[in-house]
Amino acid sequence: QVQLMESGGGSVQARGSLSLSCVVSENIASFRCMAWFRQVPGKEREGVATINRDGSTTYTDSVKGRFTISKENAKNTLYLQMNSLKPEDTAMYYCAARWFGYCTGGRSDYDYWGQGTQVTVSS
Repeated sequence: QVQLMESGGGSVQARGSLSLSCVVSENIASFRCMAWFRQVPGKEREGVATINRDGSTTYTDSVKGRFTISKENAKNTLYLQMNSLKPEDTAMYYCAARWFGYCTGGRSDYDYWGQGTQVTVSS
């Protein structure tokens, strides 16, 4: 069973930065797509950023220019650098992996999920 484990969440003031990591138990170069999602209570899980096997990235509009997704295949680790954080970025952040298919923002398209790491941004 593939395991994903996020870390790096915490509390920060607005305009601050956090860096999330997701360590994967499998060779991440094998995955067609990896992604970060976030969820607040009572709302749908939202796709934040994706990165495909060749390194191409996508971002949801609300984080463009502030967040950067990257990966390090040698360490089987996915990253999310978050700058200029806003209170509306407060959420549980999850990493996800998909064996086949295109990178999407759809929760049901991903095969494996981490347990999540909480990010709280205060104004």
